[in-house]
Amino acid sequence: MYLTWLDTNTWLIELGAKRILVDPWLMGTLVFGSLDWLFKGHRHQDRPIPENIDLILLSQGLEDHTHQPTLRQLDRTIPVVGSATAAKVVQELGYTNVKALAHGETYTLDQYVRIEATPGSRVGLNIVENGYLLREVETGLSLYYEPHGTHPSSLESVAPIDVVITPILDLELPLVGPIIKGNKSTLELAKLVQPQVILPTATPGDVIYEGFLLNLLRAVGNIEEFRSLLVQNHLSTQVIEPSPGKRMKLQLEQRTLAI
Repeated sequence: MYLTWLDTNTWLIELGAKRILVDPWLMGTLVFGSLDWLFKGHRHQDRPIPENIDLILLSQGLEDHTHQPTLRQLDRTIPVVGSATAAKVVQELGYTNVKALAHGETYTLDQYVRIEATPGSRVGLNIVENGYLLREVETGLSLYYEPHGTHPSSLESVAPIDVVITPILDLELPLVGPIIKGNKSTLELAKLVQPQVILPTATPGDVIYEGFLLNLLRAVGNIEEFRSLLVQNHLSTQVIEPSPGKRMKLQLEQRTLAI
């Protein structure tokens, strides 16, 4: 398995000889609802579009996961799997091969990688977006991705999971509480699924943020504190802090597969 982190929640996952681009934001600015005074993200230099993408995987319909300026530059014949809200966005952009996955539904990419949608984070009052469990069909090697730190207890039934990509820090707003949950949430996940490796997501990387909202946001915790929590709880999980744009090969042990 190879992983390349491309800032924030954008990942290139190479699994089962397939290249899966997750929640791509590679170019242009990030603004929610045209309110750039409130929050805006940008980078000094756009990231190149990865070559030979086999699938685009979208967890949410929000702008930071379904980034329209980036999606307009990608090949619209590339298959897309996403939550219902994300699928609607790419269909409106003219993508021709789109599969919306409800929680518990699966999609198999060319018989090499099986993708199952899991309940993810709640957006608003009525929408629960997607996390994903990816499994290499031939070996059973598995990866779980959820970008806001909300994890269903049903994951215990598919444990162990080899690799987890999820936040490690909490990001809080006054009166609202955590809008991204890491720390305790990810520790409980580690106890539940016993991953070999955890990689943090939802951190800026090479992205620069500005706007009024930054004055209110508060990050809680850090990677070293989280590593200490793992040790205190007798977990051997390795935490790897990725470098933006650097392709990593994960050395993983073959373990007994969940049924």
